[in-house]
Amino acid sequence: MPDAVPSRRYDCVICDIDGCLGPESHAPMDAAALSRLAEYNALAIARADRPIVTLCSGRPQPYAEAVCRLIGNTRVPLVAEMGVWVYDPRDNRFLLDPSIRPEHLRAVREATEWIERHLIPRGVVIQPGKTASISLWHPDTAFLMSQKPALVEAFAAGGWPLRVSSTVAWVNCDLAHVSKATGIARMASMIGLSRRRAAGIGDTLGDLAIRENVAHFACPANAVPELKARAEYVSPHHEVEGVLDILERLIG
Repeated sequence: MPDAVPSRRYDCVICDIDGCLGPESHAPMDAAALSRLAEYNALAIARADRPIVTLCSGRPQPYAEAVCRLIGNTRVPLVAEMGVWVYDPRDNRFLLDPSIRPEHLRAVREATEWIERHLIPRGVVIQPGKTASISLWHPDTAFLMSQKPALVEAFAAGGWPLRVSSTVAWVNCDLAHVSKATGIARMASMIGLSRRRAAGIGDTLGDLAIRENVAHFACPANAVPELKARAEYVSPHHEVEGVLDILERLIG
């Protein structure tokens, strides 16, 4: 990452993916708008007059890396799988959180086996590609959310150190000591990024970790009200169009 440049207020923008760069649902992403974001990042790198956009997502590392490449971020590490991975595009490094030990991976496998026995037969789907966490989806979102207490109870009974949370349409089961916040801390230490030189964008309460680690936080119009209340700016536009609007306000 380039050194802090006085001509820009922030050196990078830490942005969520689902609900920000793309829809929370399985609807198509806006390729034209993402192309405009790639053009923005190209100018950020060439001119150093605006913050570079990087990512902080619960999505699996390969998915987050693909989006990173799509938006042209070649300078700033990203956080994937809710902090499990930091990917560094500068030298193509894949960095697993060093605090994740074999017993943690074993707990995730055992919890996954419980889900396969009890929830898969009921139509719940496990998102592929994750290393040390579990994300669940079901076409009936209300039914999926109703399973959260059973997951909490099963994890406690099994001695599996997993916390249960949710987004608009997913239930996430993550190692209790790993989060977006720990991922951001690792990323920031790699590039010497301070909170006062960082901005952030998010749409759900899972993005409070971004809010708490940046000096300026903004939301697209589709963000949940509780997060909007914590933002310096809420765009009138949804998802990626909202992100582009936010970025325009950060230039200079």
